[in-house]
Amino acid sequence: MNGLTDIFFSSVNMPLTILLIILFLYWILTMMSGLDFDLDFDVEVDVDIDTDIDIDTDTALDSGNVSFDDFANAEVKKEDILPNRKRDLKWWQIVLVYFNFVELPFMFTFTFWILCWWFLTVFFTNFTHSYDNSFGFIIFFIAIIPSLILTKILTSPFKRFFKNFSKKGEESLDLLGRRGVLISNLSGDKLGSMKLIVDSSPINVYCKSLNGEKINSGQEVLIIKESSDKKYYFIQSYKN
Repeated sequence: MNGLTDIFFSSVNMPLTILLIILFLYWILTMMSGLDFDLDFDVEVDVDIDTDIDIDTDTALDSGNVSFDDFANAEVKKEDILPNRKRDLKWWQIVLVYFNFVELPFMFTFTFWILCWWFLTVFFTNFTHSYDNSFGFIIFFIAIIPSLILTKILTSPFKRFFKNFSKKGEESLDLLGRRGVLISNLSGDKLGSMKLIVDSSPINVYCKSLNGEKINSGQEVLIIKESSDKKYYFIQSYKN
């Protein structure tokens, strides 16, 4: 047991081991209390509604801020992006799409990736007895690529499940007139996401500003009506 602990918390493997522990604690808290932690990062893409949710990079979001949940749950098809050179996605956006960080919930895929990266690094540093020297760090960085490939293989079967689960869950709910909190800035015809509580459970739905007014992330909003294609809702600011 001490031998495994020494390997897991060696100078090479310790960063991924600690990150993996944090992720497991995240999922335990999420399952036990229904907490939903939203993190924001800058993405220069514009999300539009087509037959599915598509990505158009000709223009950028006014705020430049899209929550992990927005980007992770957008149903972007690989064939709509990679062959279409006119869209010119940045390399890291293509990586996110190709390795299932977009078509699946981001934290779900991210956890799989860290787990695969950790497993490969631990296995090969243990096999070569390099978990505490400079050669182990070479293995650490080289393992990034095969861990992404392994993540894509392991997570791909979950695409259909999450897609069907999300659609069935939202179609069965009557959300008109409900209040929630916006989790991405909105203005004009931009598509965003909002969080609301239904039967003590937090859910996220796509939304647009009813009159094109600017609504900031974190503001309380009211669902006014559903879009004609039933894929998002029109909202407006809610003031007590």
